[in-house]
Amino acid sequence: MQNTQNEKPLDYSLIGGHVAVTSSNGDIKIIKADVGISDGKISHIGYLRTHPSHSTLNVEGLHILPGIVDSQVHFREPGLTHKEDLESGTKAALLGGVTAVFEMPNTQPSTTDHSSFSAKVKALDNRAWCNVGFYVGGSYENILQLPELEKLEGCCGIKVFMGSSTGTLLVEDDDNLFKILSNGHCRVAVHCEDEQRLKERKKIAIEGKSPHLHPLWRDEETALLAVQRLIRLALKAKRPVHVLHVSSKQEVEFLAAHKNIATIEVLPQHLTLFAPDCYERLGSFAQQNPPLRDKSHQAALWKALQKGIIDVIGSDHAPHTIEEKKREYPASPSGMPGVQTLLPIMLNHVNNGNLSLPHLIQLISSNPAKIFNIEGHGKLEIGASANLTLVDLKLERKIENQWIVSKCGWTPYDGMKVKGWMKACFINGQLAMMEDQVIDRPKGRLLHFNNSSASPKI
Repeated sequence: MQNTQNEKPLDYSLIGGHVAVTSSNGDIKIIKADVGISDGKISHIGYLRTHPSHSTLNVEGLHILPGIVDSQVHFREPGLTHKEDLESGTKAALLGGVTAVFEMPNTQPSTTDHSSFSAKVKALDNRAWCNVGFYVGGSYENILQLPELEKLEGCCGIKVFMGSSTGTLLVEDDDNLFKILSNGHCRVAVHCEDEQRLKERKKIAIEGKSPHLHPLWRDEETALLAVQRLIRLALKAKRPVHVLHVSSKQEVEFLAAHKNIATIEVLPQHLTLFAPDCYERLGSFAQQNPPLRDKSHQAALWKALQKGIIDVIGSDHAPHTIEEKKREYPASPSGMPGVQTLLPIMLNHVNNGNLSLPHLIQLISSNPAKIFNIEGHGKLEIGASANLTLVDLKLERKIENQWIVSKCGWTPYDGMKVKGWMKACFINGQLAMMEDQVIDRPKGRLLHFNNSSASPKI
């Protein structure tokens, strides 16, 4: 504990909380302490009751965490703003305790050049409720421009779709995937499904017309083939990769042997929902890519997470309207909202004993910040940016559709009781959310990344 005293007034004093501090070796320790915030940064950790402060908050019984980072969201702007936009998406994130998001490039138009990227950055002005970074999509057309595009202010990295995308964002052949991996050096995030196998097996979905067949059409072999191809090419190009939404036992077993080149993401829904139950209850509302699979795969993901093989948990927030999701399968779109439920779902898993709170913090704050070189985020220590998430681990709530502020207006967790809830958030040193209410005006900014060199190993 750092017991610091000086006479400078604080912007905020948080009194009596359980603070998830970052030690010198990167470990997370929970200590009882007060936290002082000055000029947008954490200035004190220790005893603060005698300190002058513009605003003092009693946070007895709450845990103060470094701000939560959701490193995979689709906010649909531009082009598909009837489902979501940057303002509604970041507001959902903030109400879910998330202080920073990485937004994906598969909008209309796709984010593949300087112009489309700059348009997204400009669209953030006075509309971002949390901090935001943007991916650039790797495509056939922009391969040679990627080394410069990845250095754009606010760019979190390059995203590649090996399957399940359209137009220029689909990179299904090894030659062009290798070229993308050979141009630039920041970590490349990849959606791994083998497009050729998807095409060969699509008749399963078309003929069967049932969402129960989604994990059969997009089976574990479809994911494994793509992951194996990606790792082979990444090793050849000596380029670090981030494998998104790993969903199967086969993938984690293979990737466990390649941690020198790959970091791994899993989703709360793959850790929480499972087939066939999810399809019986939710139908096409459980449809996403890669699919929700049976309990044997879920158990393998939990085992990998508990052994430290998994690096990141992201939501893959991908909203569609209720009307769109009600279309007959497979015309129904894949994807579900998740940025607002990421934290409560995972806090519930903490309370159920599936993982510890320090481990969860590593997965949804420290590791995303380290993997993607976010400046000033992911740590709760003196001098760090005051992006903080305050939670009540004992508070029990029910997740309901009416709580969801995303434009889609629904969640696959509707009616689920959870233990652990968000109480407040600080964005860039300012109180931004408290008691399920956003405060004042949007306070989010464009994230800063150090993409001048390759991402560090985890």
